[in-house]
Amino acid sequence: MTAIAETPTCPGAEPVGDRAPVLPVLGHDTPAPLFDGRRVPYANLDVAASAPALQAVGDRVTRTLPLYASVHRGAGYLSQVSTTLYESARATIGEFVGARPDDLTLLVRHTTDALNLLAGCVPAAADGTPGRVLVLDVEHHANLLPWQRATDATVLTGRGTVAATLEAVRAELAAGTAAGRGYALLAVTGASNVTGETLPVADVVAAAHDAGARVVLDGAQLVPHRRFSLAATGVDYLAFSGHKAYAPFGTGALVGRRDWLDAGTPYLAGGGAVRSVRVDGTDWHDGPARHEAGSPNVLGAVALAAACETLAAVDTVALREHEDALRARLVDGLEAIDGVEVVRLWPDAPDTVGVVTFTVSGWEPGHVAAYLSAEHGIGVRDGRFCAHPLLTRLGYRAGAVRASVGAGTAGEEVERLVAAVAALVADGPRADYAVVDGLWVVVDDPRPVPEGSGLDGLLATAGPGGDEAFACVPD
Repeated sequence: MTAIAETPTCPGAEPVGDRAPVLPVLGHDTPAPLFDGRRVPYANLDVAASAPALQAVGDRVTRTLPLYASVHRGAGYLSQVSTTLYESARATIGEFVGARPDDLTLLVRHTTDALNLLAGCVPAAADGTPGRVLVLDVEHHANLLPWQRATDATVLTGRGTVAATLEAVRAELAAGTAAGRGYALLAVTGASNVTGETLPVADVVAAAHDAGARVVLDGAQLVPHRRFSLAATGVDYLAFSGHKAYAPFGTGALVGRRDWLDAGTPYLAGGGAVRSVRVDGTDWHDGPARHEAGSPNVLGAVALAAACETLAAVDTVALREHEDALRARLVDGLEAIDGVEVVRLWPDAPDTVGVVTFTVSGWEPGHVAAYLSAEHGIGVRDGRFCAHPLLTRLGYRAGAVRASVGAGTAGEEVERLVAAVAALVADGPRADYAVVDGLWVVVDDPRPVPEGSGLDGLLATAGPGGDEAFACVPD
């Protein structure tokens, strides 16, 4: 594997090239082939989409595989073991996010699954109409579309500052109450998946509770980067994904108050969710079983619990300082390059996690992403990040490029990205690129597939075009 030459630094924040990851992750040293035949260690700066597995998570799953058996309804020894592993994982996950004693922890597939589940549990109004939900236009589609489909949703346009946005939220909640159509739920992001910026959770909760509404927090981008507690904040429901929290094995969680969940329509109709089935009706369980029909994902639950345990054991100050330093370096380094613009929401955001979205003047986002991959072994995200209303309002309808860091990111990867973007602006790409079926690709791409993968070739995913084949992308 070819060694990486020392990259030049740009003015601004302190260089971070010598910073090691806070936690070891699987695949960190995976060689990435370049268009010119060289190989470099893959720089995964797309952790906001799906984070690599922590080494501790991979080890736990490997140890658990031989113990896997049926769950909840098996009398065999391994069934008892698997059931205990699954329910112990549930307890660990709830504890990690500060669940209150009476909260339920439901194990689902991911944040989208969790929020769709909760949407079916929002109580109807007294007249039988769907319950009202207030949601901001800054949300990921996972925290927007479920409310539009299953509830009476109002989408509130975010303002130019956090203070003004909160004032608009308070005004809308008050107007609903005054009109006799109060909101049941306020749905907000814990940290924007576009900019990493946060809202002050305590103020959000106070505004909602003062108006008689509950709060659900989309914690997909927050939970892997900041310690969070339902009990301490008063948030009523929290949804998050294992695949963004270094446990990419197919499990996420919805944690929160049990009354709505016990009374809501069972999310899946099937075995395990029922007490009794008759030809003329069904008696459903309450508690987690009500919404977890079918054979559960034991390995996914074990993986997410292992990630929660590992993150809980990390010095939170050290983790935050690491990610803040990497993000600051990204922002300062990119903004020092002519024609590069960093996307921002609120100048008064109280905190920002490790997400940096940017544009490069004269270059389509998909072209930039394809170039970074093929010529520098860097993985980023391009498009509109499943946040179409927000990107459109901010003036980025054609999309942007997003780089994101986490506990497993090395400083060298950040320096490599900054240097690569600088080289693109100064000298242009070295490979030839073309748009094929709406996707940016290297012409006659010579890069091989990984040995032993069973693949014959790779699908291009940078900058899909008008057919929206891969969704969440520019028109």
